[in-house]
Amino acid sequence: MANDGLKWDGLLKWSLAQTDGTKPSRNLSEEDRKWFMEAMEAQTVDVVKRMKEITLVMNTPEDVLEAQGVMPENIEDMLDELQEHVESIDMANDLHSIGGLVPLLGYLKNSHAGIRAKAAEVVTTIVQNNPKSQQLVMEANGLESLLSNFTSDPEITVRTKALGALSSLIRHNKPAIAAFRMANGYAALRDALNSENVRFQRKALNLIQYLLHENNADCSLVTELGFPQLMMHLASSNDSGVREAALGGLLELARCTTSGNGSALAEEELRQVLQSRIEGINSMNSDDLGAAREERQLVDSLWSTCYNEPSSLQEKGLVVLPGEDASQPPPDVAGKLFEPPLRARAAQPMPQGSNSTSENKERPLSLGPGAVDEGSSAHHDGPASDGGRVEP
Repeated sequence: MANDGLKWDGLLKWSLAQTDGTKPSRNLSEEDRKWFMEAMEAQTVDVVKRMKEITLVMNTPEDVLEAQGVMPENIEDMLDELQEHVESIDMANDLHSIGGLVPLLGYLKNSHAGIRAKAAEVVTTIVQNNPKSQQLVMEANGLESLLSNFTSDPEITVRTKALGALSSLIRHNKPAIAAFRMANGYAALRDALNSENVRFQRKALNLIQYLLHENNADCSLVTELGFPQLMMHLASSNDSGVREAALGGLLELARCTTSGNGSALAEEELRQVLQSRIEGINSMNSDDLGAAREERQLVDSLWSTCYNEPSSLQEKGLVVLPGEDASQPPPDVAGKLFEPPLRARAAQPMPQGSNSTSENKERPLSLGPGAVDEGSSAHHDGPASDGGRVEP
């Protein structure tokens, strides 16, 4: 059995065969037990050790990597793996301890756009709902590098990824919000709204909504910068995500007005925008109405906030459709975008010893013959012919 290959599919088939109910339960033979343990060990990796290997690569000069045949695509694959590891808050914080955070931030200035973009993605994962790593990134001047990429990188993908990382770094981080404001961050967000890239627009709108929600005093600033007109224009976008995010930002501005911070919206222009959206919603078929739930609720909330009366959507029963929960509050359009894929689970304290292993995907990169300790378990197929570098 040990010669059948240590593969997950083989392990799964073997496990199912032992528990399919067609055979009486039995104790594992020593041979089966040995094969099972070998299979499990072969499919696990010491995460901290692997992160140290990745850190070694990140600290290696680009010309040395190129001489060893390492391509930018290999670095991007390696950063993909690192992003998986730092989904755990413990691992995210450990990256700084093992010396990996500073070179990761250095990749934000890499000459290859793909590496700059991927590095920002990893930073996003590290700082999401993680005050400790937020502080570490701030201390390492990560905010400045992200702002530079957000405002001036020639590649829109890099600018978008940097904005995503900034959004996560700023969330529930007052020093970062203050630094963002001091660095003319709002002016950069205004420029993002003027772009033609809907994903860039969505991220900018959601960050604006969050910032206004956190500090109503900023309503006067964004009004001076012309945000209300931009958001009213984007509320008629062909992209539903942009429309919803723009309506959410307008709702925050409307709440500023009702809380005594002065009129931030041109009411007649806004009325025309909302009436246009109501007509668009009225013309939707049932499937489109279901998909537009957030937009329906936002339009009604914005109308009610501005004009102290329900919208015509209420009269026609289009705010809450049959089968929907009428008790739900207006949707949090921005907040949901800051939740990382696995961080909610990873934020829970991990059982002792559980952070040492993880599923072993194809490992993109190790550098040189010394990248892996000689005494470690063999998790790869051995050194490649090009100077000992493990093939991705």
